[in-house]
Amino acid sequence: MTLSDCKYGSNTQTDHSHRLHSLPMAENYEKRPIRTFFDFRHTNMSENLVVKWGPLLSLTQLRSFSKVKVVSFLMGLTLTFLVMASYILTWDKKGSLFTPSPDHFRPVVVLTSTAADEVSSEKKLIDMKSLVKNISSKLEYTPRKVPDKKDIIETDSRLFSVIPRHFLPGIKSPCWYEEFSSELSTDPYKRNLFTLRSKSFKTVCDHLKTNFHQHLHHRDSKLFRLRCLPFFYIIGQPKCGTTDLFHRLLLHPEVKFNTMKEPHWWTRKRFGYIRFKDGFQESFPVEDYLDLFDLAAHNIQKEISGNSSGDHRTLQLITGEASASTMWDNQAWSYLHGDREETEPPFLAQDFIHTVQPGAKIIIMLRDPVERLYSDYLYFKMANKSAEDFHQKVIESVQLFQSCLSERSLRSCVYNTSLSNAMPVRLNLGMYIIFLLDWLTVFHREQILVLRLEDYAANLNVTIKKVFDFLSVGPLSEQVEVALTKRPMSNTRRVADRNLGPMLPATRDFLREFHQPLNHKLASVLDNKAFLWSNT
Repeated sequence: MTLSDCKYGSNTQTDHSHRLHSLPMAENYEKRPIRTFFDFRHTNMSENLVVKWGPLLSLTQLRSFSKVKVVSFLMGLTLTFLVMASYILTWDKKGSLFTPSPDHFRPVVVLTSTAADEVSSEKKLIDMKSLVKNISSKLEYTPRKVPDKKDIIETDSRLFSVIPRHFLPGIKSPCWYEEFSSELSTDPYKRNLFTLRSKSFKTVCDHLKTNFHQHLHHRDSKLFRLRCLPFFYIIGQPKCGTTDLFHRLLLHPEVKFNTMKEPHWWTRKRFGYIRFKDGFQESFPVEDYLDLFDLAAHNIQKEISGNSSGDHRTLQLITGEASASTMWDNQAWSYLHGDREETEPPFLAQDFIHTVQPGAKIIIMLRDPVERLYSDYLYFKMANKSAEDFHQKVIESVQLFQSCLSERSLRSCVYNTSLSNAMPVRLNLGMYIIFLLDWLTVFHREQILVLRLEDYAANLNVTIKKVFDFLSVGPLSEQVEVALTKRPMSNTRRVADRNLGPMLPATRDFLREFHQPLNHKLASVLDNKAFLWSNT
């Protein structure tokens, strides 16, 4: 138990004990008498009565007096033992023999008798067969109507005024020239909000600004800077190996000039959110996002200006990012437009990405949703983790989802921000098919590469080659290939979390049954039975 656990546990126990027994506070214990079960003082005796013993007691009187005391002492000791035994033997049960339930002393919510009856049996709460049948029936729905391009542009006119409709020919990355303002001549990254939250990016910016003017393009007595968008996006999912994949890709000479893995710009920061629980903070302008790809832009500009070493592969440099929230997180709309009656977000992140960059390459890394959820729980929950606690949180989350599904569509429940915030584990993130179908409404199937973490872990070289082929990058040298293979895994499970062991078999079976119809639909859409995860 941590110090904080001790602190809160102690406060809770003292508070409940005082309420239940009306005992004096700890600091007054030495000043005030306390009546216990074993207080043998006569309540009617005068406080001023002085008891005086005779100088001598007869042997008979002494023996009689001693027997009374011994019997009383033994009775009290027996009673104390029974009380303590009841605590020890029934601590995790409904109650003890002679004392209030120990749950009164724990920092948990004490259920009313009605609520206790409602949660007495998981089978009574969740009819899994009916729930699975309901999910299966609601999986067959009409694809969403993609918003008109005009409406998308009007929603964020600033974004579309900065990024042009067409990009420079002859350059693989989506790049264009932007007129450079003299106001930024001393430090073009001075106002960039990402530099305030990333020391590594701040270091990159400090390096770039030292020779920034050497990378400007001169035309018609004006100065222009080369701007680039990511060529590819690794969009999800969390705890599916996206961090490791991204860092291995950076070992390729055509991909290496990337500075930040997860800017979360399309889903959060452009709306002014970093963590939704912290509320609105400050919107990150699109210019700040574009600065993230200046390292690649500067190297491309070198080749365009003829100042490079003559390696024309520089024009083939590509940029990318790997925000694991891009696939699924559209909660910003509910915070910004909470007064609207829509049960589903009117716009999705992919609507904006596709509008500015219809040729973008999308990479998705998935894993068995059952294992993903447990990994997510271990990574994001900081204290009091256990397989039993995870099981309880899974049950609660499925109950909440079942309740939503009884009134709304499957897609509405998956995107529902209130439900997502209420669920103690992020159950909805494993419903991959709902998010994938929405990405397929704007991007062609050949623009989306879907991978499995299980395949990536089992045969790294084959999976990485598949990614490189998808991105149309050149073959690796033998030296780079060896470095890529030997690179340690990124973002692995912490030692303390590994020591907790796997989830309970009952939890795994429960979640596997829940995800079965969703996985079946996913495997059907991808035409790959491996996405059933039936062998994991």
